Amino acid sequence: MIHTRITWGFLAVALLPAASIQAEPVRFRKEVMAVLSRAGCNQGACHGNQNGKNGFKLSLRGQDPDWDFDALTRDTLGRRTDRLHPEDSLILAKATGRVPHEGGKRFDRDSLEYQLLSRWIAEGMRPDPPNAPVLERLEVTPREQVLIEPADHVPLRVRAIFSDGHVCDVTRLSVFETSNLAVRVDADGVAWRQGMGEATILVRYLDRQAAVQLAFVPARPSFAWPHLPEANYIDHHVFAKLRTLRMAPSPLAPDSVFLRRVYLDVLGVLPKPDETRHFLADTRPDKRARLIDALLERPEFADFWSLKWADLLHCEEKALDAKGVRLFHDWIRRSIAEGKPLNEFARELIAGRGSTYSQPAANWYRALRDPQARAEAAAQVFLGIRMQCARCHNHPFDRWTQTDYHSFAAFFCRVQYRIVANNRRDRFDKHEFDGEQIVWMDRTSEIKHPRSEEVLRPLFLGERDCGSAPSTTRGASASPLATDRLLALADWIADPKNPFFARAQVNRVWYHLFGRGIVEPNDDFRASNPPVNASLLDALAQDFIDHHFDLRSLVRTILNSHTYQLSAKPNETNSDDEANFARALVRPLQAEQLLDALAQVTGVTLSFSGQPVGTRAGQLPGVAIPRGRRRQASDGERFLTSFGKPGRLLSCECERSEDTTLHQAFQLITGPLLNQMLRESDNRLGRLLAAGKSDAEIIEEFYLAALCRPPSATERQAALAMLSQAKDRRAALEDLVWGLVNAKEFLLRR
Repeated sequence: MIHTRITWGFLAVALLPAASIQAEPVRFRKEVMAVLSRAGCNQGACHGNQNGKNGFKLSLRGQDPDWDFDALTRDTLGRRTDRLHPEDSLILAKATGRVPHEGGKRFDRDSLEYQLLSRWIAEGMRPDPPNAPVLERLEVTPREQVLIEPADHVPLRVRAIFSDGHVCDVTRLSVFETSNLAVRVDADGVAWRQGMGEATILVRYLDRQAAVQLAFVPARPSFAWPHLPEANYIDHHVFAKLRTLRMAPSPLAPDSVFLRRVYLDVLGVLPKPDETRHFLADTRPDKRARLIDALLERPEFADFWSLKWADLLHCEEKALDAKGVRLFHDWIRRSIAEGKPLNEFARELIAGRGSTYSQPAANWYRALRDPQARAEAAAQVFLGIRMQCARCHNHPFDRWTQTDYHSFAAFFCRVQYRIVANNRRDRFDKHEFDGEQIVWMDRTSEIKHPRSEEVLRPLFLGERDCGSAPSTTRGASASPLATDRLLALADWIADPKNPFFARAQVNRVWYHLFGRGIVEPNDDFRASNPPVNASLLDALAQDFIDHHFDLRSLVRTILNSHTYQLSAKPNETNSDDEANFARALVRPLQAEQLLDALAQVTGVTLSFSGQPVGTRAGQLPGVAIPRGRRRQASDGERFLTSFGKPGRLLSCECERSEDTTLHQAFQLITGPLLNQMLRESDNRLGRLLAAGKSDAEIIEEFYLAALCRPPSATERQAALAMLSQAKDRRAALEDLVWGLVNAKEFLLRR
């Protein structure tokens, strides 16, 4: 057992009133650096800015104490600190507002911060000895708590554990940053309720941080849990938290809503009217589970989920060329259709090399032309970690340092390209490629630390913290330096013991099925952004691993949960909550879904240049449709762009826009594409008229096609009345269809 000692002098500094502090000498790293952070002096908006402020520059969030020591004691001839008259030191005069300061007053003269700084100056501004203990970790209590009204506050306590075993209470020297306005933390570390809801508090002391999750819950004395059985472990974890929050889930969605939702989420298309009739007429109690099993085996599943991966993997024409896009997309789709485990899918992408035509997985590297871009994309897509902030400095909201970033990038620095041909249309655009390339690995390239110029060996993320390399399924004992670096990294990412991969992938799938992740944004796992339901995320990840990273198995489990099948209609307890999955979130159809739905309802076959007749928007391999230099974009291409189809320039779902614009309204109200679909002579309406169908039959057919339900009695009566007064029957029916596809019920996934 490790013996833990308490530094009582430092405890006195942290806890006693300023006037009574008579403790051991003030340490620069333990206390002065903490004061600079607590006062906000080293923030990016202040002196931690890349260029500093008014000639005074500190390292961002205190990542370089040696630099900061020199800036305080030696920069500008040491005018910021006066050892003989500490109270006249510029650093104190400005911080207390005695002289003009652009950053305003930071603390009072009777504060702990002032006393620590003035004592350190008076004691000779001594640097820490070389063997001074370093901070290893923080412990914050409580880490998670639910406060039910009238409870309105909770004291937080922060303990710092140092390398020599010393444990210090550093609550008064820690920085508390809240995720929203539901909570406020005072100078003594007491969290006060400002509103109902959940909030995360990031607690930071020196270079370590920890997160606290608080929930402020209304009393709701009449709250009663509804009778809703648990279908699987997902419901168990979701419902357990909802009970804690005194929040009732909405009831299960009606069959028609569930049917439309599951088709859109799994296949990206609407059910046909006959499929809707069959499902609604089915009286078997397990019909939803049967439907889910059937949908997962349909070819549209691979079409739709390959579209999602193509968005993430830069499958676009400018970087890959048209042939490369087609081959890469075919490889992605084939992998999903064949049920390739997602960890093997990731392994092949990370280790990919060779001809971008004969080895399609190598196209991922073709779009990422430098080690940093490759490292950032791999971390974000496969590990759910956004490393970008650590490229120039230590990550301000996570544990990753600048060394971590560039050590991870060292895995990718030996990727090279041989351009077999480049037939680009624009000779001045150096980012356009048209022709085969060979991705290969050299044996000498290295990454240097941007500040120290030290050559960095490749390290797995988290390896520096644990002190040893994680095991891998292939060559576990081999160092990445002694083996093929990409193969070593691919094995580590694909390893079931990898601490990041499974969690990131189940969270991404959850995001696509629910409209938000358990961690949100779905690819931004960090200490300051904890999951809303950690036990649920852990259970999903373990189940994913146990089922050998099978995408269909994961999707099936989620779809069969009652949590997925809840209605979007809110109740009085969950109307203000969108984070805990107490109800379905209403969201717009994405571009490809909407265009394919319009084509399906109207019964018109879409046509895209360079693609076989009948290709759906959801089956398109790339972004730009291959066309001649002078040919303008088609109506279908403009439609997809208007409704947010991404350019695939980022490794993130955030590139796909769901914002509503006036251009979208124009496309649906008076746009040429929809009007052409409605007026085509042999569309669904034309065929129904030619078959002699009655007005009532046509109305029901289009309601089933567009909304996956028959019309209500009121809707049927109103439609029949409109048609009975029309002079032009076809024109009136076109207006009816136009109204259906412009209805919220059609445009939204509920």
